[in-house]
Amino acid sequence: MRPATVVLPWRPAPSRLEAYDRVRGWYARMLPELTVTTIDSPDPVFNLALCRNLAVESLAEPDDVVVLGDADTIPEPAPLRAAIEAARTSGRVHLPYTAYHWLGAEGSAQFAAGIAPEDCRFELVRGACSGVYVTTRRTWESHGGQDPRFRGWGYEDAAWQLAHTTLVGAPPQRHEGRVYALHHVAETRAGAQYDANAALMERYRTASEDASAMRALVSER
Repeated sequence: MRPATVVLPWRPAPSRLEAYDRVRGWYARMLPELTVTTIDSPDPVFNLALCRNLAVESLAEPDDVVVLGDADTIPEPAPLRAAIEAARTSGRVHLPYTAYHWLGAEGSAQFAAGIAPEDCRFELVRGACSGVYVTTRRTWESHGGQDPRFRGWGYEDAAWQLAHTTLVGAPPQRHEGRVYALHHVAETRAGAQYDANAALMERYRTASEDASAMRALVSER
């Protein structure tokens, strides 16, 4: 497999440090051929969408592959390797899973104790479209990447999936497998910024399946 880089959007927070360390350890043990680095944005509010865009923009060549991983989520090696190879030429972003397991506090403690992640207690998150993305710069730019107007927490992943499906003409490509999200203190999903994210998400829903409307929405960024 030709090399790829894993980029984790990351701004240190006390409740997330343990998960971050376990994610880094997982990649080192299970996917040692991949280089893992982190990225943050200049936005004073943590901005996942902008971090992901900046990671893709840093690629030297348009068909280089990057794995955009969350700092609390571990992928199974085989589906991730398959996604990396397929992403080079498919024109679609790849998700290396068909099942998203949120391990929660109990499952994360089991994982920390040495239990294999597939055997840890979990909650299945249906419809998940976040956690780990695999893409090239050419593919990411073809549908505008993610919208940095989604600041803080909430909706950037769901809006991105609608833009991808509408503008690429197909949803992100999934690979049979699982990702495992580790426990941390939940972020606050309320307030003026969250309300602004929700309103912007509604505009994405309205533009869904209308390529002209979606291109206009994406071009506002």
